[in-house]
Amino acid sequence: MAEQLGELTRTHTCGALRPDDVGADVVLLGWVHRVRDLGGLLFIDVRDRHGVTQIVFDKDDEPLMNKAKRLRSEYVVGVSGRVQRRSPETINPKLETGEVEVVVRQLALLNEAKTPPFPIADDTPVSEDVRLKYRYLDLRRPRLQGNIVLRHQVMSAARRYFDANGFLEIETPILTKSTPEGARDYLVPSRVHAGEFFALPQSPQLFKQILMVAGMDRYVQICKCFRDEDLRADRQPEFTQIDVEMSFARAETIFNMIEPLMRDIFAIIGQDVSGPFRRMPYSEAIAVYGSDKPDLRPGMPIQDLRELFRESSFGVFKKIVADGGTVRAFVVANAAGYSRSAVDGIVNQEKAQGRHLLWARRAEDGTITSSFPKAVGEDAVRQLLDATGTGNGQLAFVVAGQPDIVSKTLGQLRLALAKKDGLLDPNRYEFLWVVDFPLLEWDGEDKRFVAMHHPFTSPHDEDFGKLDSDPGATRAKAYDLVLNGSEIGGGSIRIHDSTIQSRMFSLLNISPEEAKSRFGFFLEALEYGTPPHGGIALGLDRIIAILSNESSIREVIAFPKTAAAVDLMSDAPSAVDQKQLRELHLKIETPHRAGVRGGDPVDARGPKAE
Repeated sequence: MAEQLGELTRTHTCGALRPDDVGADVVLLGWVHRVRDLGGLLFIDVRDRHGVTQIVFDKDDEPLMNKAKRLRSEYVVGVSGRVQRRSPETINPKLETGEVEVVVRQLALLNEAKTPPFPIADDTPVSEDVRLKYRYLDLRRPRLQGNIVLRHQVMSAARRYFDANGFLEIETPILTKSTPEGARDYLVPSRVHAGEFFALPQSPQLFKQILMVAGMDRYVQICKCFRDEDLRADRQPEFTQIDVEMSFARAETIFNMIEPLMRDIFAIIGQDVSGPFRRMPYSEAIAVYGSDKPDLRPGMPIQDLRELFRESSFGVFKKIVADGGTVRAFVVANAAGYSRSAVDGIVNQEKAQGRHLLWARRAEDGTITSSFPKAVGEDAVRQLLDATGTGNGQLAFVVAGQPDIVSKTLGQLRLALAKKDGLLDPNRYEFLWVVDFPLLEWDGEDKRFVAMHHPFTSPHDEDFGKLDSDPGATRAKAYDLVLNGSEIGGGSIRIHDSTIQSRMFSLLNISPEEAKSRFGFFLEALEYGTPPHGGIALGLDRIIAILSNESSIREVIAFPKTAAAVDLMSDAPSAVDQKQLRELHLKIETPHRAGVRGGDPVDARGPKAE
């Protein structure tokens, strides 16, 4: 039976006691972490989020000893006693409190606990579904508690930094207007206005720009955002971003503001980050690394060899180059572990994906071997190896074809091999600003241009003339902050002129009537003296995942959803009763099939307004 807290008032956390506290009378409150009954001696570790302290019971105090023997893992207890130093042979160097223990005088059992579905004291592997169903238990485990503490520390550091730099933290609406352009909105039906819907914000984009119109000058918000999109390790239906906007800003203004913030954030884990960060145009990132978020840690840049093969005797490559294609390659510097069978395995994997991969290598003694046809000749292969700087003991992988496909193929292979070879050091941090993105990209399905970032991104001043003559070649004043192959931030300088904004909508095939319906309030605001402005949104969840060396952002969010966008702990989403639906003027066309939580979508077409 549980006891009341009574006179037990905590004096120390379970991670606080040190040798200087020897002789002090203390009170600890927490959970039973481990029980070690050695017959005549009973040791119990008591845990809270601050740490673990060992407590010991006097074998001569029979009533107290009998009470202590009832304790099991995860029981909630309060103890009072005196701190003593452990004997030298029992010191635990793995614990910060490992030099001391508490001799218990009083024990209160504050609550019992069922046997947990998985051990809390040990970080043993547990299926993710079980962990998410019992998230309140998973969050007791030291690893996740450390991640949540780190998240708090990063948010606190960000708030201090922006406050010191004159930013105002301003909340923006959660219930807002649906302005679909990209990911799907989460919609919220209005009870008061039948058949009409609010949307949960994909970002505060329009509101933060309107705050610049309102003269707020420097805005920041740590905010929730919502996107109804397919999920993966670095995506959640609701996520958190550090949202920033500045009036009278150029791209350089944003860079100079964000880089010191990264310094402050990474100092939390003892990492020294210094600027300026490297800058790289989008076109170079794609050509040299096959990605718009390149991971710079492994090196192995992709090299363009088209000129080498423009007049080559190898007719296949010569024709590809003549038809506007390219030949590209990257070099594996330490190829000792790449046997012929291993290389053939890599080639076959690419072939299974419809990609033709060639290779050439120099053995340690300088001997040249390759998968090129014999008709190409060793001299041509040697020229390729010389052109790529492939030395003895090194291996070059080569692909020919259309530039984007070639670089994407090599970029994916480059990362796969870097991961296999242990070249992605988690304790090394390579920041990069990717700049000069295309303003627009062609949607082959809809047969129209769409905004690569969003419709409010300003084109480069010198590219204005291309908006009519060559829209696809127009560069944007857009930038992404990339860290170790992960996009942790994205932003742009915005369009602040209503005429240019209307022109942008026209390029996106958005009629004036549709623009007014969807963005009318914003377009009108632009007509009242809008300053030049720009900003960035930093992905808080992704930053914390990198800081804590986690592969999924679910590990750094207190209550995440599964990959199927389900909260297994609270069983959300769930059906609602007919009364609620009637109040919202909704009906369900196809009944919800309860219990469907896997990869197959529920056979329901969702709510329909009457």
